[in-house]
Amino acid sequence: MLAVASGTAYAQEAAQKPRLREEPVVKSPDESDSYEKLLREADALVKNGKPDQAYMLLKPIEFEHSGEVRFDYLIGTAALDSGKPDMATLAFERVLAVNPDSAAARLDMARAYYQLGDMLRARTEFLAALRQNTSEAARVSIQKYLDAIDGQKEGKRVHVSGYVEGSFGRDSNVNSSTSQSQVQIFDAGTWLTGTLAADNVKARDNYYALAAGGEVTFKLVGNWDLYLGADLRKRGNMALKQFDSFGQNVRAGIVYEAKASRLRMGLLDSQYNLGGVPNGDITGIKGDWRYAFSPSNQFNIYAQSVKYRFADPIMKSNDIDQQAMGLGWLHVMSDGQSSLSGSVHSGTEKDVSTIISVANPNGGSNDGAKNFKGFRVGGQTAINDKTMLYAYAGTQKGDYSKMNYYFQLQRSDRLRDSKLGVDWHWDKLWTLRPQLSYSRNDSNIAIYGYERTDVSLTVRRDFR
Repeated sequence: MLAVASGTAYAQEAAQKPRLREEPVVKSPDESDSYEKLLREADALVKNGKPDQAYMLLKPIEFEHSGEVRFDYLIGTAALDSGKPDMATLAFERVLAVNPDSAAARLDMARAYYQLGDMLRARTEFLAALRQNTSEAARVSIQKYLDAIDGQKEGKRVHVSGYVEGSFGRDSNVNSSTSQSQVQIFDAGTWLTGTLAADNVKARDNYYALAAGGEVTFKLVGNWDLYLGADLRKRGNMALKQFDSFGQNVRAGIVYEAKASRLRMGLLDSQYNLGGVPNGDITGIKGDWRYAFSPSNQFNIYAQSVKYRFADPIMKSNDIDQQAMGLGWLHVMSDGQSSLSGSVHSGTEKDVSTIISVANPNGGSNDGAKNFKGFRVGGQTAINDKTMLYAYAGTQKGDYSKMNYYFQLQRSDRLRDSKLGVDWHWDKLWTLRPQLSYSRNDSNIAIYGYERTDVSLTVRRDFR
């Protein structure tokens, strides 16, 4: 969804109220027409300083009349003047799609971006509005906005954001393991029945989780920024302490943002403990590019190259180098309350271990290198002004390059996962999130197959 407007930007915008306005209502010859009466009533409410009431009056019929310039401009101005700039951009986009020369809609679109704090796109729209308007009053007003944007760009050199959150839940498979306690294995030319250690068999437990993190952005030259960020995550089980985990990651990189485009590239380093001892670390580089074709359509592409290295000597045969990339699309529905998203991804995991064993005389893991590909779809919709329902699901297919000596099979997996949850924002910076997660990995090698359900409740506090 689109970002929520910042209080500072909105306060500054309100102080610069004068704007060119497109008269949205032309009286119908039929004064008894209920739709015309509703438009006139909403327009009167906006003009009398009651835009929130006008918006509530028009909202129930937005789907029916979306695409009508008069209606779209009126609900857009009502949304904008009542502090809903994200909804306003969608309405003004529809106006400009029909009438790209509408100076009033162009200027109000710029004001909406300004309220959202998207100064790059606000500046672009203000400059376009400046070229369209010949009115001296309009030009003076637009110039004030441009001066304010330039002042913010020069004055605000550092931006800090962060969060803390706590969760508790119930996990049906804390170790993501098979439910089978015995498997058939091949050794020294003979098939044997092996009994798995208890830690390698599915186990359920209650848990708690804590997390905190933040990011600092430094304004550099022009449209370039530098970012530094870090996160800490702790998960503790009530009984199965050997699966308690702690992770820490740091990241740093650069961001280039211009108009509707944003490019972000950086380095990452993560360390992970399991059961109180070091388990491994991840280092690498990651980049993503996002382009907003319009307020309702956004395309993104990402790529990464990372190294996974295990600390435990027994696990080091599983060390890999991974390269992956993906494409995604986000579409905000015309009501501004819902969005749909989808993505596809693929990649490879190179087997880099040099450890020699009976099963791997040339080194590497039991299963070898991996090629994978998958997709993910999802969406979210507002139940009311404070509550957002979301659902996501995806699948990934992974095929390995070597015959597993102990199972005499070339491993193939299919992972499916899904999430269903609700974000309740009882305050601008506080969120309560009940969530249900489900995952299942089907593998032709028994020890890698598992099923997992996780039910949790999270409380989060953002800082920005």
